[in-house]
Amino acid sequence: MREIIFDTETTGLDPKTGDRLVEIGCIEMFNRVTTGRTFHAYFNPGRTMPAEAEAVHGLSDVFLSDKPPFRDRLEELLAFLEDSPLVAHNASFDFGFLDAELALCGHPPVCRTRMIDTVALARVRHPGAKLSLDALCTRYGIDRSHRTLHGALLDAELLAQVYVELRGGRQIGLELVSESTIAVSTSPALQIRERPVRPARPHNASAAELAAHAAFLTTVDTPLWSN
Repeated sequence: MREIIFDTETTGLDPKTGDRLVEIGCIEMFNRVTTGRTFHAYFNPGRTMPAEAEAVHGLSDVFLSDKPPFRDRLEELLAFLEDSPLVAHNASFDFGFLDAELALCGHPPVCRTRMIDTVALARVRHPGAKLSLDALCTRYGIDRSHRTLHGALLDAELLAQVYVELRGGRQIGLELVSESTIAVSTSPALQIRERPVRPARPHNASAAELAAHAAFLTTVDTPLWSN
């Protein structure tokens, strides 16, 4: 099962008011195990970066000035995503910005049936608990000491580890082998050796043993079995 874990950084909170996507980081997973394949890109948003947004991710106007617009990397991004499920934290936010950029390029939005929201998964597993990525990393003992600012690829890497835990850990490949696939060894070392059949051992008490037992019982004062 192929899945893509992704995260985005933006100029703000709402693409409907002109905010744009400036970074995307994607990580490929097969059967809940990362493959090492990633897609990471920065984009020139064609507008200034608000100070409050830059304080979150550290992406300045100067840094983004020589980066390509989203449309220049679109085909490469779509080729990486293919039609795989897309996993994100508070996924409606990331999907909203991705769809807005796709619309500007004349491309249809991403089908919502592909969306997997780790916030929703965490809310079911840990009702009433803090659901931020930082809080979930702390809960599952995931090291985030190298995360001083938000970054799309870094956050996707952390989210991939959180996602595995939310799905129950790395158990998807631990399947029992069916009896039909078990090979029977014909090695002589493993064959059962022929042994002579031994006669059954006698277990009945002898006449002397029965007499000794009866004599012992006569010495028991008010035995329980006689009441």
